[in-house]
Amino acid sequence: MQTDTPSRLTAAFRKGHPALVTYLMAGYPDRETSLEALCAAARGGADVIELGVPYGDPLADGPVIAEAAKVARQHEAGFGLIHALQVAEAFTADPGVDEAPPLVVMTYLNPLMHLGFPQSAARMREAGVAGVIVPDMPPEAAAPWLKAAEGIETVFLAAPTSTVERLAVVTAASSGFVYCVSSTGVTGEREELALGLGDLVERIRAHTALPVAVGFGVGTPERAAEVAAIADGVIVGSAIVKRQIDPAVVQRFVREMAAAVRR
Repeated sequence: MQTDTPSRLTAAFRKGHPALVTYLMAGYPDRETSLEALCAAARGGADVIELGVPYGDPLADGPVIAEAAKVARQHEAGFGLIHALQVAEAFTADPGVDEAPPLVVMTYLNPLMHLGFPQSAARMREAGVAGVIVPDMPPEAAAPWLKAAEGIETVFLAAPTSTVERLAVVTAASSGFVYCVSSTGVTGEREELALGLGDLVERIRAHTALPVAVGFGVGTPERAAEVAAIADGVIVGSAIVKRQIDPAVVQRFVREMAAAVRR
């Protein structure tokens, strides 16, 4: 829920420039490389980092992220939420920079329920996680999680199809920032920005003072700069996961994206 004092996550979007939010998959291509890639993203200039939890039925994820999750689950038998939080804890303890960017876990409802909401939230707090995104958890059904997750920001998604009434519900439930889905469908790079994206961002802003970050489809510095001109944050996922097998490449790419966002 929104408060008058900006959280650390919200503050990451208020540094005088739009924030770059980078997504990486925990455990891909293996645990150690995913940890190195997180540190590389931090060194490259990410303002916020999303850490994906490998899951077998990732309804919001496109082919690149879904395949990375599949590889992670095969490499480490049953690699899931607990293992991802171990990676998160290792990162927040030693991010490779003076100050770790806020870390947001992106998972699905089933892993949270399997471990239990109180235990999931406790593990996240222990790991230094700042926030969580659960694409398949509607805000109307989120009260049990929100009660357990005190101290952890919960980010909800607003879509191009969201009505005025829906945007009011989503923004009221969100904390940290609001995730604006740029287009319908799943994650993945796209050739051009969706028509009406600027109008969608403004419709979301009409309901909240929280930062609005745009994701789905941003894969190049040119697209990132376009989104940065209309939103408070730019979320880059598939384009980074494609490079995640080589942390040095991740760092160079994130640096390019950060420069484009801040241009």
